[in-house]
Amino acid sequence: MAAEAHSKSMTLSLIIKWGGQEFPLSALSEEDTVLDLKHSLKSLTGVLPERQKLLGLKYKGKPAENDVKLGVLKLKPNTKIMMMGTREESLEEMMAPPPENDDVINDFDIEEEVVEVENREENLAKISRRVKEYKVEILNPPREEKKLLVLDVDYTLFDHRSCAETGLELMRPYLHEFLTSAYEDYDIVIWSATSMKWIEAKMKVKPLGVIWGKYAEFYSKKNTIMFDDIGRNFLMNPQNGLKIRPFMKAHLNRDKDKELLKLSQYLKEIAKLEDLSDLNHKHWERYLSKKQGQQ
Repeated sequence: MAAEAHSKSMTLSLIIKWGGQEFPLSALSEEDTVLDLKHSLKSLTGVLPERQKLLGLKYKGKPAENDVKLGVLKLKPNTKIMMMGTREESLEEMMAPPPENDDVINDFDIEEEVVEVENREENLAKISRRVKEYKVEILNPPREEKKLLVLDVDYTLFDHRSCAETGLELMRPYLHEFLTSAYEDYDIVIWSATSMKWIEAKMKVKPLGVIWGKYAEFYSKKNTIMFDDIGRNFLMNPQNGLKIRPFMKAHLNRDKDKELLKLSQYLKEIAKLEDLSDLNHKHWERYLSKKQGQQ
């Protein structure tokens, strides 16, 4: 009976997508576990099982644990599964300890001063550590072929200093419409310096390299744009930053501010581009006016 039951165990055929490549798997059976699958992927990709995240592999509405048998997942033949993870050897250099002198010169006080910080060794070391240590709260997994929009909160989406009876009164006009429209073309990350004390204290910037390091399969300089009311917050990634006009004194400007309405149109226009890295977001209004004039 045992031999008969074993013979009925079906072989599975799966396709794993990782790093822009597809890896077919056909040596697994329904009796194998998620951990067995990860070990097979380790042989193919070099990514350790503990560094792998398999998107869409769910059991009872939750991410499938390592001990779950593949058979109970009811996977169709040639099911495509997206894997996230980085090879150990790729991490080796970026995870190297930072220089002995861990102090960062506070040269960000003058916002418009041009400072070469993007490729400073000590800053890159800090980003590398942050890629390893920082835990992102994921509400929705990354979507294939979507660009990335990173948003500041204070004075970008909300006026956090003015007096009001409710938070809604401090919300920037057209925020809901803006987010709804942007989500059609962009995955959205909300990144506030107030909850990033380590970066705020050490670097005074929000390095997008942290996101690019953790989600290299999805996001890069070519498909990312960041909104912030403080220009120095994207000194590490100047080509990807758009300095938004700050939203202050909400009780006076609530009926006049149309920044998000116009920026929504700008995002829609540039979403058509394969590569955003050649854009100068400083001139976003000029770009938008030109495009609308051509329509």
